[in-house]
Amino acid sequence: MPLRRLAYLTLFLLGLLTALSMFSVAQLRFNYNFNDFYPAGDPDLDYYQGYTRRFGNDNDYLLLGVEAPTGKTVFDPAFLTQVDSLTQLARRQRNVRHVTSPTTLANPVVEGLGFFNLPYLHPTEPGRRADDSTLIYRTPGLVGNVFSPDARAVALVLQLTPDLEKPPGDSLFATLRGGMARLGLPEERMHFAGRIVAQSVFVDRLKWELVVFMSLSVLLVTGLLWLTFRNWWGVVLPLIVVLGAIFWGLGIMAACGVSIDLMTALLPLMLFVVGMSDTIHIISRYVSELGYGASKKDALRVTIKESGFGSGLSALTTSLGFFTLMTSTIRPIHNFGLFTGIAVLLAFVLSFTLLPAMLVLLGRPQLRTPRRQGHSWDGVLGRLFRMVLLRRRLIFTVSGLVLVGAIGLASRVRINSSLLDDLSKNDPVRLDFAFFERQFAGVRPFELELKPVPGHDIYDLAVLRQTERIESYLHHTYGLRFAASPVTLVKSVRKALHGGGLAEYRLPADPRELGPLRRKLQLFRKKPEFSALVLPDGSAGRLTGRMADVGSIRADALNAALRTFLHTSIDSTVLRTRLTGSSNLIDKNNENLTLNMIQGMAIDVAMVTLIVLALFKSVRMTVVVLIPNLLPIIIVAGVMGLAGVNMKVSTSIIFTIAFGIAVDDTIHFISKLRLTLSKEPDIFRAVRHTYLLAGKAVITTSLILVGGFSTLLFSKFDGTFYVGLLIGLTLLFGVVAELTLLPLLILYFYKRPKVGLPQAPNLVADTGRS
Repeated sequence: MPLRRLAYLTLFLLGLLTALSMFSVAQLRFNYNFNDFYPAGDPDLDYYQGYTRRFGNDNDYLLLGVEAPTGKTVFDPAFLTQVDSLTQLARRQRNVRHVTSPTTLANPVVEGLGFFNLPYLHPTEPGRRADDSTLIYRTPGLVGNVFSPDARAVALVLQLTPDLEKPPGDSLFATLRGGMARLGLPEERMHFAGRIVAQSVFVDRLKWELVVFMSLSVLLVTGLLWLTFRNWWGVVLPLIVVLGAIFWGLGIMAACGVSIDLMTALLPLMLFVVGMSDTIHIISRYVSELGYGASKKDALRVTIKESGFGSGLSALTTSLGFFTLMTSTIRPIHNFGLFTGIAVLLAFVLSFTLLPAMLVLLGRPQLRTPRRQGHSWDGVLGRLFRMVLLRRRLIFTVSGLVLVGAIGLASRVRINSSLLDDLSKNDPVRLDFAFFERQFAGVRPFELELKPVPGHDIYDLAVLRQTERIESYLHHTYGLRFAASPVTLVKSVRKALHGGGLAEYRLPADPRELGPLRRKLQLFRKKPEFSALVLPDGSAGRLTGRMADVGSIRADALNAALRTFLHTSIDSTVLRTRLTGSSNLIDKNNENLTLNMIQGMAIDVAMVTLIVLALFKSVRMTVVVLIPNLLPIIIVAGVMGLAGVNMKVSTSIIFTIAFGIAVDDTIHFISKLRLTLSKEPDIFRAVRHTYLLAGKAVITTSLILVGGFSTLLFSKFDGTFYVGLLIGLTLLFGVVAELTLLPLLILYFYKRPKVGLPQAPNLVADTGRS
């Protein structure tokens, strides 16, 4: 089949596949499911899911904080009228199951055969304001939960439909904000916190940032391609290839039913900058051959022959860098690694099918400065190679010092995360969450399941006393600011039966006093506030609460101390407990981060080692290749330690991705060196020729990669910001090592029999020869 006809057929088939991919991409949806970040397959996750079926989800709530006007307290009648109107509005919403509000709270009292709910607040009776405030601030469970300690703010706690998704969540937000505006409550005095807040904000920002990053990357890469090739086809062709790979990758993701989340949103940008590598190597080699006087057909044949092997290996190592993320138990990271790895391989396929087809159909390009004796890049790279040889001792010395310093600083990196890690400290959402930590109990949920041993139920006095002891420890030692448990129910009912006096808010003194209380409790067992804390048959209970978001390091220490307390101070023949909850699962992710990162890096290093061994049959050469690629990783780890950047879910992917991408240029270099060595017996001349041949593509691809990742610096997500910054730095250090350390290490350690390394003067003099 004639070459042009084959090219047309290739374009037709690839165009058809791209159209199908674009149809699938149109079905993609954005999603931020908090539950996706739990460690998949973990026994604690299975236990937590059963726990939520028994007692409900611990993060299906919305906190709505309202500050009183300047100079007034929360007991101001006009302010309480606004709060009550907002409460009634929230109660009428379809996805709101229950509202705890200061204007609806009541002190239950049982007198004779009557049951009364006495309100804590009497806004229409100014003379009772002092008594109301005194009672409220003496009643357990109100201050820090509904009223702030300084009486300057109140909080409404909205219990929502389980696992409320974004559209109804956004509708609820819009209704509440509209109601606040009608009531004259300014936005600066309103604060929201809860899972659906983060869900709404994250998804909206994902959509916006995806558009911004891709636009910036296209502009940046287009500019760099133009500066490199100075031809329209040198810009347009790589863009077509990479955009096609992006559509293919997203199309496969959509066909598998995977949504775009915080991690997979990086796939288009990641592929856009990474996928450029093969196209640039192909076009650079093609232009070089044309510049040396080859015909278009011969130039394309040589390019495919010499670039195909190296590009295939580099695509393999880069995709492996992403595939190793599949070892993560966190589903978004797993999906990101899987589909980005697949997309990298698709980019390689398109680079060696679509790009050659377009080059065949295009006429011979007019080169800016065609010359038979080489290009201007040859002179630049020749001088750089000469300088590297002259400064080789300095390069080795500086590299060693930097390595030692980076290892020392890297030891300072800590694995730590909080609930809103990916939002900057000045983000309005994070400031709202900080408001609840400052004025109320906090936003970090706490969950402990209470399981009486056989022969007891949750209302047995011995069980209640053990539970009360746990509550006391959590309040005074652990740092829990608000707690509710079966003990809360028993104390509340006892207080109601004894006239509502605060002195009666305590456990019964003996089993005889407990008997009547148990009968009363059975009457309320189906009420939401009871069923949320105790199973109807009394076989298990729940101790739930909220606290400040102290971070995973502090939380691990607190939980370790709590487990010790439960083991040594709680009678296990009466009550058994188990720590659970969404926060506990998020913290557990940190235990897996280091293991997953080490596994990913080990797989990457092992695969690169096997590739180099297969190419050169030399252990020395393997070490030579690994050193300039591991050194930038260690340096960036040192930068993290120096800057105080913690290892967390979003930053844990940096090292495996960076290594997989950084080794790409090394693979191209050594594959070209292998081809050169088959023709050139002298190792020095082979290295120099390879340096001149591959240098332009190495520098260009590195600039595009660094520039592409630098667009992530505009992200409002801290995790995305650090991914861009740290991977960009890794690649920047990597290209420096590639152009300095790698050739020196090859010259010093990869020696053929009876071929010694010439003395320095000869090396330097030799660089002046063509």
